[in-house]
Amino acid sequence: MDQTRRQHDWIGIDVSKATLDVCVLPSGAVWQVANRAATIEALVEQLAAGEPERIVLEASGGYELLVVAALADRHLPVVVVNPRQVRDFARATGQLAKTDRIDAHVLARFGEAIRPEVRPLPDATTRALRALVSRRRQLQDMLIAEQHRLVSAAVEDAPQPLRDQLGEHIEWLRRQLADVDDELRRQLQTSPVWHAREDLLRTIPGIGPVTSAMLLSYVPELGQLDRKAIAKLVGVAPLNRDSGTLHGARRVWGGRSQVRAVLYMAALVAVRCNPTIHAFYVRLRGAGKPAKVALVACMHKLLLVCNSVIRSATAWRPTTP
Repeated sequence: MDQTRRQHDWIGIDVSKATLDVCVLPSGAVWQVANRAATIEALVEQLAAGEPERIVLEASGGYELLVVAALADRHLPVVVVNPRQVRDFARATGQLAKTDRIDAHVLARFGEAIRPEVRPLPDATTRALRALVSRRRQLQDMLIAEQHRLVSAAVEDAPQPLRDQLGEHIEWLRRQLADVDDELRRQLQTSPVWHAREDLLRTIPGIGPVTSAMLLSYVPELGQLDRKAIAKLVGVAPLNRDSGTLHGARRVWGGRSQVRAVLYMAALVAVRCNPTIHAFYVRLRGAGKPAKVALVACMHKLLLVCNSVIRSATAWRPTTP
């Protein structure tokens, strides 16, 4: 395969539970295969022979994991992109119709036009930790909901058997949450590399076990990107909203919402117990910044501190903000 062919091989794969629709540009070849291990193996061999420049897929609720893992195992340039970005791209190019075959073509065009960066995919340990962190969040949400229901049941003088049932479920959820926390600690302690990274993050006041696990599992790029790139990746970089004479307020949006939610809670703690973040927050409030704006800025700064600590492999030390 010559260099000219390799530079122009752009592949989009639309993923569903049962099938994979494939489009190759510029040839325009399209075909469909079953989303099963045996057919995926043959598909990967076929795509590897063409030396593609990019293979682009959307995040599809986990249905893409099998094919993505197989492509990554062959060291092919696979990128999993945000579906919203692809849909916005399709609208911008006038493509309003939507079928699996059309979506595969849009993904290939998206790869050719945008050329999304190929980043290392999560390894098995990262995927396991991510699943545990996700499950912990689900259990925590259910626990809070059940506790609210128990309070409502008491206020409304609900029958005692109903309240007992809620109480039993709350206790069960607490035990499950404790089990997940134990498994998280075990996973982090098993790998020397992960253990070392967690120890580094935990030297930062405000970063607890849940935040460190979330950062390590959902931001594997931590320590590999510069300040601007990591902030934009997570979604804590303020973005301009200016047009002509209009100068809108800068806002944060996009990125990885799960990480932002945990960073928000970590920033609340860091404002009280981390001298660097506390001084930064006080300075912003003294300059007239609203409390929420100052807190988001502290989230941004806290993420940059985490990024710096992992990159330098050096424990945190207080600095002047």
